[in-house]
Amino acid sequence: MRKSIGRFIVGVCVAAGLAALGCDNSGAGSAPGAPGEPAERAKPKLAYITNGVAPFWTIAEKGVIDGAKEYNAEVSVVMPSDVNDQMQRVEDLLIRGVDGIAISPIDAENQVPLLNKAAAKTKLITQDSDAPKSDRLVYIGIDNYVAGRMAGQLVKEAIPGGGKVAILVGRLEGDNARKRRQGVLDELLDRKDTSGGNDPLNQELKGAKYTIIATLTDQIDAAKAKSNAEDMMSAHPDLVGLIGLNAYHTPALLEAVKQAGKMASIQVVGFDEQDATLRAIQDGEVVGTVVQNPYMYGKESVRVLAALVRGDTSVVPPGEFISLPARQIRKTNLPEFWADLKQKAGKAE
Repeated sequence: MRKSIGRFIVGVCVAAGLAALGCDNSGAGSAPGAPGEPAERAKPKLAYITNGVAPFWTIAEKGVIDGAKEYNAEVSVVMPSDVNDQMQRVEDLLIRGVDGIAISPIDAENQVPLLNKAAAKTKLITQDSDAPKSDRLVYIGIDNYVAGRMAGQLVKEAIPGGGKVAILVGRLEGDNARKRRQGVLDELLDRKDTSGGNDPLNQELKGAKYTIIATLTDQIDAAKAKSNAEDMMSAHPDLVGLIGLNAYHTPALLEAVKQAGKMASIQVVGFDEQDATLRAIQDGEVVGTVVQNPYMYGKESVRVLAALVRGDTSVVPPGEFISLPARQIRKTNLPEFWADLKQKAGKAE
């Protein structure tokens, strides 16, 4: 969902065993340990691994920093550039030794062996995107299928008359993207729950009002996403909607539509809370967006991992899913949401 801009690691609070990963002196984890707590367990050494580099993860990092302070932990935030880099980072962490890892798997199916290896050596949880076939202890995030249906509802608001639409996504290897797409399809085609399915990408799917002409992937490349949108508009002059499943899609798709001079005929609906997306909602160019809660992804991951390391398994609920529900942001609730986002991201009003 987020475009990689290089291979780097941002650390929160230097931990001796993780010094090679790089850190800043944010003061995270500076609180004293619990009374009577063994010294080696007072500050669990944790790692928070994203699925790329993006503003979304900068917000999550702020949650990690605040969580490290509140739950007395030392946490490194690892932002890999791609799936191979992510896998290598996990291997490096296991060699150096960490008490817990929270990861957003890039390719859940093919990463199961590595994730199970990690789960056998440390406390492993998933966040943002799940790997349900792995031995992870719990998943923290939204129900991506439900979020997809929420995006479909926004499409219905933006294009009540129906018509041809295209879906654009970074990649579909992740559990989150696949379920998100299924939610959009089921909502627009008025189907019951097919969250366990996976409709073909290039097969036209026709419902009573909406026709999904294709699903195009761009490998988390905003320029490619824009190019895909241009191709769809050229091939289908009667296209009425573009649906983006990743944070960078709304700005990229809007740019393509504006340059084509089709703002009056094509609606864009997307995900997440990039500033350009929120400005578009404010300016009336976009009906709304579906947002997650990256700040709480970071903070909750630290809370859960720190508790698990200290022997408290009560933080894992039945079903092994900690839900942080997705929300629809429209012009009516935008000011409150944006103000809260700026505060959490440490931005001045």
